[in-house]
Amino acid sequence: MSEAILFAVDEGMARLTLNRPARLNAFNADLAHAWRDATAEATSRSDVKAILLDAAGPAFCAGGDVIDMATTMGASGAEITALAEVINAGIRSLTESSIPVVAAAHGTTAGGGLGILLATDYAVVGARSKLGSLYANIGLTPDLSVSAQLARAIGQRRALQLVLQDRLLTAAEALEWGLVAEVVEGEDAAAEAEAVRSRAEGVARFWLAGAADAYGQAKRLVRSQPERTFVEQLSEEARSIGAALETPDAQARVAAFAAASARKTA
Repeated sequence: MSEAILFAVDEGMARLTLNRPARLNAFNADLAHAWRDATAEATSRSDVKAILLDAAGPAFCAGGDVIDMATTMGASGAEITALAEVINAGIRSLTESSIPVVAAAHGTTAGGGLGILLATDYAVVGARSKLGSLYANIGLTPDLSVSAQLARAIGQRRALQLVLQDRLLTAAEALEWGLVAEVVEGEDAAAEAEAVRSRAEGVARFWLAGAADAYGQAKRLVRSQPERTFVEQLSEEARSIGAALETPDAQARVAAFAAASARKTA
């Protein structure tokens, strides 16, 4: 049996690959536990400064494995709740970390897969990609952070349009709505999936080539803002920029910027 998630670290970038392609990377118990463990490791390692989340096969993530729920697990509500909490632990690892996360979300992203996408900070999709909720089609309600994050990302009215209809957004619509950051094209589905992965890796490498820690702290400030009042957020921003200025990386970059500016005005 293949591993449910492939995990590798290369020069500061952790790559997590959902690896149930025959089921469109839908979550069963094996993938849920592998997800929790892989995200915990990626976000706790000192050598990881950027995370890339991608997927094997023709789709990014179809949410929960409904067939597995109905057969292997017997569709017990208590079991599904427990499994969702396992996946939620991985979502929290990503969203609460100070490491930026980019998604390479080719193909279809639906149901809980939408929550997995929302747990990342920058999403790249293919021109053929489709994204939607679809929970109510089978009598279920949003989980895996969809109700917690979707309205925050695209606004309440648009979020309601997705969860109250069986609509799948096109890639162009998802870009217009602000659900994804970039759309890339390919000659066919396979080439497009590879182009999505390549561009997402380029985003991660951009972070690594720059002030990686500062990007991570910027992500943390934005992600954690709902925990604080406006005044508290201002104080946290002031504290964070002061702490950043004390780092050798920031001091070197500020000095280089000042020197370059001086040369331009000389």
